[in-house]
Amino acid sequence: MNSEFSFQLVAAPLLSFLVAYLLIFWLVKGNALKILDFPNKRSLHSTPVPRTGGIGLILSILLVWLLFSASLPISLWVGFSVLALVSLADDVKGVSVLVRLLAHILVAISFSAMLLLDGYNWVMVIGMGLAIAWMSNLYNFMDGSDGLAGGMAFIGFGYYGVTALLAGNMEFAMINFCIMASAGAFLHFNFHPAKIFLGDVGAVPLGFLAAAFGILGWVKGLWSFWLPLLIFSPFIVDASMTLIKRFFRGERVWQAHREHYYQRVVQSGVGHRNTALLEYLLMLMVGGSAVWANSYDFITQSWLAVMWGSIYLIIMRAFDCYQRYRYTKIQDDCK
Repeated sequence: MNSEFSFQLVAAPLLSFLVAYLLIFWLVKGNALKILDFPNKRSLHSTPVPRTGGIGLILSILLVWLLFSASLPISLWVGFSVLALVSLADDVKGVSVLVRLLAHILVAISFSAMLLLDGYNWVMVIGMGLAIAWMSNLYNFMDGSDGLAGGMAFIGFGYYGVTALLAGNMEFAMINFCIMASAGAFLHFNFHPAKIFLGDVGAVPLGFLAAAFGILGWVKGLWSFWLPLLIFSPFIVDASMTLIKRFFRGERVWQAHREHYYQRVVQSGVGHRNTALLEYLLMLMVGGSAVWANSYDFITQSWLAVMWGSIYLIIMRAFDCYQRYRYTKIQDDCK
């Protein structure tokens, strides 16, 4: 094991944690930026909360990557930065849905084209680009409960780092562990009761990185096609199924709402803290199984994906039935 990379593997994440912690502490205590998330009928919180946590998280990642000369495609550096700036503008003044969506798609397809065009056709490039854009958005959709998005980042990028390390790519492991460490610092302030939120400036770039790194690791031969889908499946399944259901009901899918499964679990009486802990358990289980299966053949991994897909369907169906039963019982008691 290269001694220089061994040092970076420990020093870079530690520095990421420290920088993120200090920046977010300053944003919470220093009242430097008055960007607040005011509660509305779609919110799960009841008092105004700063939504600047993503600034500290993103800056800490970028600073440490630069300091340790992380070798990443220029399209990723540019795309990550553009999404952070557009999202910050949305947090501060508001940006139209169309402008945001166009920015997400252009960044995603540009990254996909520069990474894949030499060895893949345009159908693959556009398909992967749209998948990255969807991941950027769904991560933002899922950032609506204390500790949820930060926990997904901590666990998800942690598993990316572990898998890269097992595959012998120490630098890519270090790059992912930096995100994990910064997310851990953020969680200290975001776990229920949250003192600060990610905001779009944190959630959208994290979603972009989750998808972009998933593809990058696949292209590098570090993991299979299934691994990133499985690791981030708690977010992918919830957001995608909710979107599909709203689409077939004829609702405006781009509008904010409280119909995601995690939101309904919180509202059912489980609460923010217990919902986050249950999600963490699910993330650890599905991600751990994905890392375990990565050394097996594609058929085994496909069966694992089918198994988890079935588990998700059973869980969602059971919860839907429980909520209908509960609603019917309340209606009967009111008669």
